[in-house]
Amino acid sequence: MSYIEILQSYNLTALQWLAIGFAVFLLGISKSGIKGVSIIIVVILAFVFGEKASTGILLPMLICADILAVIYYNRHADWVVIKKLMPWMIVGVLVGVWVGNDIPEIVFKRLMAIIILVSVIIMFYLEKRKSNNVPNNKLFSTGMGFLTGFATMIGNLAGPISNIYFLTMRFQKNEFIGTAAWLFFIINIIKLPFHIFIWETVSIESLVLNSVLIPAVIIGFLLGAYIVKLISNVNYRRFILIATAIGGVIMLFG
Repeated sequence: MSYIEILQSYNLTALQWLAIGFAVFLLGISKSGIKGVSIIIVVILAFVFGEKASTGILLPMLICADILAVIYYNRHADWVVIKKLMPWMIVGVLVGVWVGNDIPEIVFKRLMAIIILVSVIIMFYLEKRKSNNVPNNKLFSTGMGFLTGFATMIGNLAGPISNIYFLTMRFQKNEFIGTAAWLFFIINIIKLPFHIFIWETVSIESLVLNSVLIPAVIIGFLLGAYIVKLISNVNYRRFILIATAIGGVIMLFG
């Protein structure tokens, strides 16, 4: 099939194209540092393409946005934290590949939503106390790394969990974004072969669709990066907490 024929084979309406374009525009904004909107992106794409298929369509665009974020925020990454989380994230990804569709989507979403909302409540409590203590418990980093890897493989839903971890670690704005950029760039590259060869959700056809949507990702990233510069560290933490809490509620009742 030709390029145009592949796009036509998706049989997308004008409204669906608009919704997808908006979703990937939000993706660019999210990867620039305006965290907390990832659940909206996942919901829109799942509604248009179906839950499992949408994960493969989203992944290459995530990688594209990750590359932009890595280039822009590279010098701010905390490699100690990345090396601590990465092994357990990989374990979480492997478990996610194995579980696949065996776990009902609704059960997974409810479980993740409860974890996220409980974590947000704890974070609001710590923020109110103005606590500067950083948790050094190995079990905490192991658990958060595993959950992040598992959630990102099953439904690209790792953002809220990693947000909570980075907030707990008392990261400043740019350190938060730079560390997340490298962490998810690496883990999304690791996920790619599983989507191609096992789940078969990434194909020539899905990559053709991605190629049309990439400009919206770039525009969203550039706008988001400009907005991030205007936000103070304190307001950035508040925004992430509120956006993550809203995302957890959407996941719980969506």
